[in-house]
Amino acid sequence: MRLLDICTHSVATCDRGMSAPELARLMRERHVGDVVVVDPCEDGFTPVGIVTDRDLVVQLIARGADPERFCAEDLMSADVVTAIGSETVFDAIWHMRRRGVRRLPIVDAHNRLQGIVCLDDLTDALGQELSALARIAPRQADREQVRLEV
Repeated sequence: MRLLDICTHSVATCDRGMSAPELARLMRERHVGDVVVVDPCEDGFTPVGIVTDRDLVVQLIARGADPERFCAEDLMSADVVTAIGSETVFDAIWHMRRRGVRRLPIVDAHNRLQGIVCLDDLTDALGQELSALARIAPRQADREQVRLEV
């Protein structure tokens, strides 16, 4: 199962200069827990970082910092981990475990943003595959029963 097939294609994005309050509003409006920080590139955008709702809480709110003084570039995880859309669910799990992240921007071969996959997306995809696997044994028994009756 390719990541491009299961990722969310409508990604909440911003530039490096978006303020912390604007980030929070964008997350609320889009009902997401992260915003991918991007730089423009030919024919698209390149992910350069991610800001999560947790970043806003831990780095600003919990410290009593003035959110107006911070922007996406101040808050983002700059060593963004990405995966290529042709990679599999198992590749995504490997990337996430290796780097300790819950979200992976999905890019094409030219590092242009294509979507995002999160831990919930992978859990859902694997759950569907396990469910399909569980339906094999009863079908096999049905086939054997039909053969015995013939």
